[in-house]
Amino acid sequence: MATGKRRRAIKARVGLKTRSKLTPKVAVRHRRRAHSKQEGVLTMLRRPGGASIAAIMQSTGWQPHSVRGFFAGVVRKRLGLKLESAKADGERVYRIAAEKPPTAEAAPACEPRT
Repeated sequence: MATGKRRRAIKARVGLKTRSKLTPKVAVRHRRRAHSKQEGVLTMLRRPGGASIAAIMQSTGWQPHSVRGFFAGVVRKRLGLKLESAKADGERVYRIAAEKPPTAEAAPACEPRT
């Protein structure tokens, strides 16, 4: 009797696994909120002068480790932006690097086959 219950349980689990594989994965696009803390920080980082950790802490109420985690996790990894830092007046200032358009010299030229 125990073997019958076990077989039914295994069949039920196997059935669930095959159904989940058949459902297509849909890419979910997240909407950005216009007045969120993250958008505020990104706006500060996009300024030509950039922003210091202290300025971001004051505007968001975050701790220093949370600001650095935001830089690593959201700015660099999730958004794929390049973050530059420079020391100005004894304080480190961070900003998002302006992306340069690709130049013709960077791309290798195609040579015709002979």
